[in-house]
Amino acid sequence: MKDREFYKSFFRLYVVLVLQNIVTLSVNLADNIMLGSYGEISLSGVTSVNQIQFLYQQLLIAFGDGMVIFCSQYWGKKQFAPMKKIIALAMHFGIAVAVILFAVISVFPEQAMLCFTSDRQIIEEGVRYLHTIRFTYLFFAVTQMLLAALRSTEVAGIALRLSVMALVVNCGINYVLIFGRFCAPELGVTGAAIGTLTARILECGILIFYVARKERYLRLKLTDFLKMDWQFLRDYLKITLPLLMLCGLWGINTAMQTVVLGHMNSAAIAANSAASNLYLMVKSAAVGAASAASVVIGKTIGIGDGELVKKYARKLQILFVILAVTGGIFLYFIRIPILSLYDLSPEAMVLANHFLIILSVVYVFMAYQMPANAGIIKGGGCVEFGAKLDSICICLIVIPLSCYMAFVADASPAVVVVCLNIDQFIKCVPVFWKVNYGNWMKKLTKETKTSG
Repeated sequence: MKDREFYKSFFRLYVVLVLQNIVTLSVNLADNIMLGSYGEISLSGVTSVNQIQFLYQQLLIAFGDGMVIFCSQYWGKKQFAPMKKIIALAMHFGIAVAVILFAVISVFPEQAMLCFTSDRQIIEEGVRYLHTIRFTYLFFAVTQMLLAALRSTEVAGIALRLSVMALVVNCGINYVLIFGRFCAPELGVTGAAIGTLTARILECGILIFYVARKERYLRLKLTDFLKMDWQFLRDYLKITLPLLMLCGLWGINTAMQTVVLGHMNSAAIAANSAASNLYLMVKSAAVGAASAASVVIGKTIGIGDGELVKKYARKLQILFVILAVTGGIFLYFIRIPILSLYDLSPEAMVLANHFLIILSVVYVFMAYQMPANAGIIKGGGCVEFGAKLDSICICLIVIPLSCYMAFVADASPAVVVVCLNIDQFIKCVPVFWKVNYGNWMKKLTKETKTSG
């Protein structure tokens, strides 16, 4: 019965989260395909701006994951009052980051673009895109925090429906405004930004209505977000600060790929954009596995059965390996059909093909170690391990090696991509050792008399 409940809980969350991630990334993929058809410079400008969005998203993921790690354990104990307090804390931090980023981008748009490219035409296109896309930050923060709150109670269906709606709205508006169809003005990158902004506003509005009217467990109200519980703040920050460092490092590592390749030529940027978007699409399987595993592990720890947690960790690792090998093979075989949808220069097309062959191998290692680390170890309350491991791999290996190969050794873009992803191979051994022989289970809940 417990095994059946485990598989039911995991796959119910997993399937919905994977589909949601795929649909969400399809929005970016559709943007890139349309902008790639519109012009390589426009595609490169939006790709550079999306690195800012990626860094921002990593910060929100940290606040959301900190919430889920705590709330999933309280969910296992069916104590809802502490969950509301933690959700309110996460929402405050998410909105604060959104406001700060909006202010910085509004004042220093060109300086932000210079971090990712020195090409003047790409900077101009990126600034045009930033002028509109910055208004999405607040809506995106509220949406992500509310979705994380629902995920901690094993509710993920609304996230999938919202993502499908966003995809349809965004693609429809993009088609009309990027190319100027149906007598609409031809706006290029500005049209793409308007499509994204419209989708984000609709997402946020519908989700707020759902939480206020339809959600069954937490029953969140506006007054719940106006309170700050200092008792939980210290514990929340103790978990979230290492996650911020972890997500920040991962965001910097990903942004470095654009920075390093961006200082080569526009073909390398366009090729990286096409390859990385497809890679991220397939990576949704690993991300979904990590998110589902985190909730299942946290819930089981909250119930208080340590032996069952260890048993679930072993079963999850087997699932991760199967998914990793399957995903790597899948990525390898779909690369040519997907790349044929892009209108890239011959040089960019060859580079994108090489990048995807490399990434199909990287995927096999990433799709085991990342869910094992983020789903089992981090989901069990041990967040320091991942922060330390990524600090060593990214700061001491990936960034120095990649910069050396790109700027000193003048290596090819394909070799640089290998260096940018070499940490995925290195991290497998310590992650395997920690999950199977280390101590990563931590009880984070406090005893409380309130359960509603």
